[in-house]
Amino acid sequence: MNDDASPAVRLPRARALLLPGLLLLAAAGALLALRRPLMMSAPACLAGRWDHCLGTFNGVVLMTLLTVPLSLLVAWVLARRRRAAGAPDAWRLSLAEVGMVHGTAPWVWMTMMPGPGAGVVPGRVTLVPLRDLVTMGPLGLGGNLLVFAALGFFAPVRWAALASPARLLVLGAGCSVLVETAQYALRLDRVSSVDDVLVNATGALLAGLASRRWWRAPAPAPAPDRTA
Repeated sequence: MNDDASPAVRLPRARALLLPGLLLLAAAGALLALRRPLMMSAPACLAGRWDHCLGTFNGVVLMTLLTVPLSLLVAWVLARRRRAAGAPDAWRLSLAEVGMVHGTAPWVWMTMMPGPGAGVVPGRVTLVPLRDLVTMGPLGLGGNLLVFAALGFFAPVRWAALASPARLLVLGAGCSVLVETAQYALRLDRVSSVDDVLVNATGALLAGLASRRWWRAPAPAPAPDRTA
């Protein structure tokens, strides 16, 4: 047995496991820090009082965690159907599709929650960059980074056309503009800010760069026909 080659083989494997391990540690730490607020929403969610469950941030986060097994089941069904049809990368594509939806829909739902003056207070817009950034605080900044993080992480894994940092930035910014426009048009008593767009797009970009090793490669160009 070649002992000199063994560390070289183990090193790439260790690097491949580093990011998932860090993500698991971060998720465990977040759950530990949020366990009390989440448990406060548990009675309403488990009793089916959806107005008190899905109408609060804690309730939405709790339901997102509780529905993880359901999303994994959906991904398994999609992967089986793809494998039965002979499609390549069945699991990767299925997990990417379900991950985008499961990781993005709850955050968009929370951003669209109406404030106390919804329908009464006129829409407010802030177009000066970096004005609202200093007032977000760590919690607001982290939340805005996560709104489209799952989309940025999984979109280039699913579609090769989005496997580019510039396109991920445009994707995050475009989706954020749609959300901010809806907040203003529906008069949800929220501020439509350009800083939200900037932070949302940055979160999508950073998450996409974290998944770069799994990005779907573009299809090779067809070989030129030399028969003529």
